[in-house]
Amino acid sequence: MIPYWRLSAYYFFYFAFVGAFAPYFTLYLQSIALTATDIALLMSLMQLMRVLAPNLWGWLAERLGLRIAIVRLSALASLAGFSVFFFTTDFGGLFAAMALMAFFWSAALPLIEGLAFAHLGEAAHRYGSIRVWGSVGFIAAVLVLGHSLDRLPIDVVLWVTAAILGGIVLCSFIVPEAPRPPAQREAASFGDTLRRPEVQALLGACFLMSAAHGALYVFYSIHLVEIGHDKALVGWMWTLGVVAEIVVFMAMPRISQRVSLRAILLFSFACAVARFLMIGWGADSLALLVLAQLLHGATFGAYHAAAIAVVNAWFPGRLQSRGQALYGSLSFGAGGMLGGLLSGYTWESLGAAWTYTIGSGFALAGLLWMLIGWRRQSGAA
Repeated sequence: MIPYWRLSAYYFFYFAFVGAFAPYFTLYLQSIALTATDIALLMSLMQLMRVLAPNLWGWLAERLGLRIAIVRLSALASLAGFSVFFFTTDFGGLFAAMALMAFFWSAALPLIEGLAFAHLGEAAHRYGSIRVWGSVGFIAAVLVLGHSLDRLPIDVVLWVTAAILGGIVLCSFIVPEAPRPPAQREAASFGDTLRRPEVQALLGACFLMSAAHGALYVFYSIHLVEIGHDKALVGWMWTLGVVAEIVVFMAMPRISQRVSLRAILLFSFACAVARFLMIGWGADSLALLVLAQLLHGATFGAYHAAAIAVVNAWFPGRLQSRGQALYGSLSFGAGGMLGGLLSGYTWESLGAAWTYTIGSGFALAGLLWMLIGWRRQSGAA
C-alpha cells in the first residue's frame, strides 16, 4: 500500500514552511532594524546548510539505515531552533537559531524524496500527484499570510511559521519507513563522470543560475513593499510564480518529448536573463511584474525538471544519489549562498536595480557556459 496521503501531507507542510518563511521572514527581520547585510547573512545560512547537511545526513541514513528516524529528528530540531526567534532579536542569537534550524531542516527533503520513490516502486509516475501537494501548501501559506500581514502585526510570521513546523513534526511521525531499493552497478566512476566537459558545464551553469536567484529569494518581498506595493500583492506575486511552476511541471513530459533537455535549459537561462532585468528596472509596472513572475515557470520549473533529468541520465545506478546531492549542493546550496550574500552587500550600496542586474549577469554567464561547454552532440540529453 502506498501511503499517498501521509506523504502528501508531509510535502504540504514542508513547502508551506517555504511559503511562509521565504517571502515574509525577511520583512520580520527588517522590522527589528537589521541591516540588509545582516538579513542576507542570516538568510544565506539556509543555502550554506544545503551545501553541508544533505550529504552528511544522507551518509548517516545509509550507514545506520534510519532514514525516517533522521527525518523525525530533523523536524523536532528544526522547530526547536526556530523557537529561539521568539526570545531574542540580538544578531548573535538570531544567527545561532537560524544555523540550528537550517542544519536540520535541510536534512529532511532528500530523505523524504527517497522514501517517496521507495514506497511508489513501479508506480513512480504517481510522484507528481504527491509532490503537487507541496506546491498547494506553498500557495496556501503565501496567500493567507500575505493577506493577514496587511491587518496583523509583522510578528505573526513567527507564530504561523512555528505552527507549520509543528505540522511537519506531526507528519514526520505518520510517514512510514520504506524498503531499501536494490543496489545497482554503475557504468562509470564518479570521478570519470565529473571530468566530462558537458557535466562540468551543466553543474557550473546550475551554480550560476542559483546565484542569479539570490536577490529574488532574499529581497523580492522587501523590494515590492519599498516601492509601494502592499503585502497582499506580494503574496499574489509569489503565488503566481508557483502556479507557473506547477503548469510547467505538468507539461514537462510532453515538452521533453519534443524538445531536447539541453534546449530547455538554454531557454530557461535566457528567460532568467530577461526576468531579473524586469524585476530590477520595471517593478513599478504591474504588467512587467506579472510577466517576470510567469517566467518563474521557466527559470525554476523547466530548469529544475530538465536539470534533474540530465543528472539522472549522466549519473546512473548508485551514482544517482551522489549526483543529485552534488547538483543540490552546488546549485541551491553554494550558488544560492553566493547570490544571497552578494545581494546583501550590493542592495544598500548599488540599489535594487543594479543588484538584480548582477543576477541577470549570473544567468547570462551560465547560458554562455552551457553553450560553450555542452556541445549539441555530447551527453545523453
